Amino acid sequence: MPFYLIGVGLLVLFPPRPAGFIAAAPLIVLGLTLRGWGAGHLVKNDALTLTGPYAHLRHPLYAGTVLVATGFAVLFGGWLGIGLMALIWPWFAFRYFPRKERIESARLEELYGDEFKAYREAVPALWPRRVGWRGASSEGQGSSENQQWMLDRYSDNNELGTLLAVVGGLLVIWIRVIWIGP
Repeated sequence: MPFYLIGVGLLVLFPPRPAGFIAAAPLIVLGLTLRGWGAGHLVKNDALTLTGPYAHLRHPLYAGTVLVATGFAVLFGGWLGIGLMALIWPWFAFRYFPRKERIESARLEELYGDEFKAYREAVPALWPRRVGWRGASSEGQGSSENQQWMLDRYSDNNELGTLLAVVGGLLVIWIRVIWIGP
């Protein structure tokens, strides 16, 4: 709830310029695409997901979220955008992500042992490797069904809710810019 109030305050006090949409759109679209691609492959707790974006980076959902958040900061631009990034990036890099990485890695290592250890050593957390990782063998890659993006997984991982929230936020900002003016 406090984040919504902060967002409304920012819209009232620091309305974005229309040009901000042009600069922000590629980051937001790339972030949503990466998140959607990852969510459609992710099989939580039932298999170690190593396909799709997970072959290139271990945390495509987090990387996508950072891109979307950065896009919103760029959308507002100026000192406000710089201030938002100065808050978001350090908090994510030094507080949120290390804690989540530690917890998730411990859980996955407990479930998948050496397979996860090899994956964690070979695949970067947030910056993608150019060539997808395949592991020592195709064993552990799951069934051929697990290797494909699936709308059911996208839905089960609540990515539609994320997409709607981002699009809704952009729509509110766009209405603010068009109807009320910058």
